Amino acid sequence: MFKKVLVANRGEIAVRVLRACEERGIATVAVFSEADRTALHVRYANEAYLIGPAPSRESYLRIDKIIDAARKSGADAIHPGYGFLSERAEFAAACRDAGITFIGPSPEAIAAMGDKITARESVRKRGVPLVPGTEKGLRDEELVAAAKEIGFPIMIKAAAGGGGKGMRAVYDAGAIESAIGAARREAMAAFGNDEVYLEKLVTNARHIEIQVLADSHGNTISLGERECSIQRRHQKLIEEAPSVAIDEKTRAEMGRVAIAAAESVGYVNAGTIEFLYDGKDNSYYFLEMNTRLQVEHPVTELVTGIDIVKEQISIAAGRRLRYRQEDLTPKGWAIECRITAEDPFNNFMPSSGIVTYLKEPTGPGVRVESSLYEGCEISLYYDPMIAKLIVYGENRAEAILRMRRALNEYRIAGIKTSIPFHQEIMDSTEFIWGTFDTGFLSRRRIGPRRPQSAESEQLAAVVVAMIEHEEGRQAVAHIGQGANGAAAGNDWKLAGRMRAQRGQW
Repeated sequence: MFKKVLVANRGEIAVRVLRACEERGIATVAVFSEADRTALHVRYANEAYLIGPAPSRESYLRIDKIIDAARKSGADAIHPGYGFLSERAEFAAACRDAGITFIGPSPEAIAAMGDKITARESVRKRGVPLVPGTEKGLRDEELVAAAKEIGFPIMIKAAAGGGGKGMRAVYDAGAIESAIGAARREAMAAFGNDEVYLEKLVTNARHIEIQVLADSHGNTISLGERECSIQRRHQKLIEEAPSVAIDEKTRAEMGRVAIAAAESVGYVNAGTIEFLYDGKDNSYYFLEMNTRLQVEHPVTELVTGIDIVKEQISIAAGRRLRYRQEDLTPKGWAIECRITAEDPFNNFMPSSGIVTYLKEPTGPGVRVESSLYEGCEISLYYDPMIAKLIVYGENRAEAILRMRRALNEYRIAGIKTSIPFHQEIMDSTEFIWGTFDTGFLSRRRIGPRRPQSAESEQLAAVVVAMIEHEEGRQAVAHIGQGANGAAAGNDWKLAGRMRAQRGQW
């Protein structure tokens, strides 16, 4: 096992990894920018090294400075967290060249899956279903012709990146040329590579991802799916495990396909295979592989009981997986809300300042991953996500009620946060019923939450009771299709009228 691990990240994920190391008896090293001198991860680590000014390109993205800090500290491994350098093949290679273990996949696997076109080709050979699309190296005029052949709507995607950068949805031929140009410029700015490709845009789809773990001894397992369809501009906001849309047969099939996709590039460590799921015909298509730990990994941890970060460390140290596929039986339901320093009612404008008051929710089934403390400063230099609120329940209904309670308890003063936005979503009947898709937020106007009333609490109780009573995906799907029999019931109609009368639909 490692003696000392450097965490090449900041914020809540740095704290998360540092805690996992401490529980394994591993000494820890933090790196920080000038803006993060007093950050919680700096305080938590056994030692810390300044690596540059506030801008990430001069600090957290400087491979040379991070490797130098690892050498000076005597760290024998580096955990990249997520974001920053976590999916840079050159960083993993630099660690290897320096004789330092990279807690993640090989540079070759990162490169293979990091190029989205190459990734499509790799998984295609293993029989993984793909969305119809283009291949590598096409000029603008060839892309325009291909778009017309594939048929609109189509999605333009950056070959070298993710996170919503370099992506454009195009619905008619008149907009395709300008959209390709805009996507190329954004991709070049974000990834230093302007190559793009096309995929058929599957409308009213759900975003489903499968967590995998693979060791260096040839063992790969699936930890089940996560529902990630609540998104804004291709950025996930709420995740849950499992998904209400997936039945047991499809779940097992997607797990096997995800394992095949990972094995197609000899993948080792934790990774995530992302799919588009079309509930109309129960079909699914490979999107991409995230060759790192995911922001939403806690929901999988809660339903499986597996500490994914600790497994990452063990795998990187050369140990075999401690779990077999047949031993994994996810239980219960988990939901995660990403808490950001943004004003959700002012077009999600970033919010900066000093946290003057903080009260995090507690109680059964509530987990908070955060780097906040009273007096800490939230700057505009980095990603606005400042915390993750995760809850667990025996079923989805209990998880929703627990998340509503936890959000009501959460207090952060001094900055604007997305907490009111999440409260609105938890009150949404479309979310409660699980009938949403990736277009949910584009169809819904989110406004300041109305004060709680006996009526709204009664509505929540009615809907949640119905979900519990129906017990599962089949009933939810039946109601979502507009069933008018006993399954839907008069209570649902009453709840709908109550909602409509208050202007909440």
